[in-house]
Amino acid sequence: MNDRDTTVQELIDLVEAFVAERNWQPFHDPKNLSASIAIEAAELMEHFQWLRTDELPAVKDDPAAMNDIREELADVLAYTVSFAKTMNIDLSAALADKMKKNAKKYPAEEFRGRFR
Repeated sequence: MNDRDTTVQELIDLVEAFVAERNWQPFHDPKNLSASIAIEAAELMEHFQWLRTDELPAVKDDPAAMNDIREELADVLAYTVSFAKTMNIDLSAALADKMKKNAKKYPAEEFRGRFR
């Protein structure tokens, strides 16, 4: 699988099959899944905790660190996909709608190269 050839639905199906094989659906409620997203996001953040900005590029050159980061990001995505499925949220539509809202809130001509 790769980003170019994989649909969001295929990701949903992949996670859903994993959960179903283990009969974990009873545990995949909105509270548990939202907590899991936050927990995994915090684990992702741990890889960058206390690093200075000038140290960040070296992370990409560390295969072990990149593998751990990749796995944490995959955990965030898996729980996000499962949460969306549980809540009947179409991820593609949600992201498209949010980006439209953000474009109005942060017009490019006003925010190009800055965040305030």
